[in-house]
Amino acid sequence: MSVIEYIKTALVALRLNKLRSMLTTLGIIIGVASVIVMSGIGSGASKQIEDQISSLGTNQLTIFPGSANVGGRRGGFGSAPPLTEKDLRAVRDSVSGVMAVSGELGNNNASVVLGNANWTTRVQGVNAEVQTVREWPVAKGRFFDAREASSGAKLAVVGATVARELFAGGDPLGATIRINNSPFTVIGVLSEKGQAGGNDQDDVIMVPISTARSRLVGRLGAPDQIGALLVKVDPRYNLAEVQSDIERVLRERRRIGPDKDNNFIIRNFAEFLETRNQASKTLGLLLAATAAISLVVGGIGIMNIMLVSVTERTREIGLRMAIGARGSDILGQFLTEAVLLCLVGGLAGLALGAGVAAALAGLFGWPVYISPLVVLVAIAASASVGIIFGFVPARRAARLNPIEALRYE
Repeated sequence: MSVIEYIKTALVALRLNKLRSMLTTLGIIIGVASVIVMSGIGSGASKQIEDQISSLGTNQLTIFPGSANVGGRRGGFGSAPPLTEKDLRAVRDSVSGVMAVSGELGNNNASVVLGNANWTTRVQGVNAEVQTVREWPVAKGRFFDAREASSGAKLAVVGATVARELFAGGDPLGATIRINNSPFTVIGVLSEKGQAGGNDQDDVIMVPISTARSRLVGRLGAPDQIGALLVKVDPRYNLAEVQSDIERVLRERRRIGPDKDNNFIIRNFAEFLETRNQASKTLGLLLAATAAISLVVGGIGIMNIMLVSVTERTREIGLRMAIGARGSDILGQFLTEAVLLCLVGGLAGLALGAGVAAALAGLFGWPVYISPLVVLVAIAASASVGIIFGFVPARRAARLNPIEALRYE
């Protein structure tokens, strides 16, 4: 018999027992559907996290003041001496592989007024190189240059959300806004970045760091204080090595002895990605275990039903053998039925899983991403279950004695 004949015969047998066939595939359907739902939600969340981290800027290091240890008493986060412009220049000039460095000094609750409109937003004092560090171009206008960033110019570049809320579709360029009662001229609008970690990245105004220091934040320590250092690393260099060099330079500048802990913190976004990858691997193992258990349970059910089918169709098998069917033909017929059952169950599980995942995404706003690879693996696994668990009943049918099979009541 050819493969096509096997399939036709199997379809006829399955159609004659529709209800039993449907109930037999329930284990496969539920197993595949659960894997698709979990994989879709897990992959969607992972992809969203990766996109958010990428939107913050790749190959980026962020450096904050840490905690201080004075007289045996350890202070909290930020209690160490602040970072300064001298630290910025030391990192930029002394460390190979540093593409750009920007300071950051922020006010997260600044009041912005334009005529009768007002908005509370995050204002960041930055250097001109922040565009390179954050990979954040302007959509309209321009960004302030290095001279303006250090001269105390009253210039502002607004995010897309601020532009929308304050200007209501109007042109922001050249307008004068008041930030905490200080006038600033808008010279640019940043391109949209979207959400990251639950925060709207576009709800921001960037001003020269020297201006932020003198008019919005104040000198809270060193006259050239900055809140954090944002470092862009050349992708041709090893990020861990550059981080180690930066740590060495800052320890020397801040006179930290060899037996002392750092009083600054370096955050590496690559570590976040590695943590996400580890979480994805763990989730993948859990999904694989879930899929394996579900498919094994479904496979056992299919094997049992196929064994019952062989018993019920013993006379049919004997008749086929009597008119010339070989044992291999009987084996192929029943094996094809088992594989078709599993494939139909797998396809139904895919449809059910995709529908449930889409419903959850619409209901709760969860991101969902169903990988084509997961779909292919689910179909292949379903077919494999049919072959593995359908082989025993098929072999039993193929080994029946034709004479005894014809006599079977």
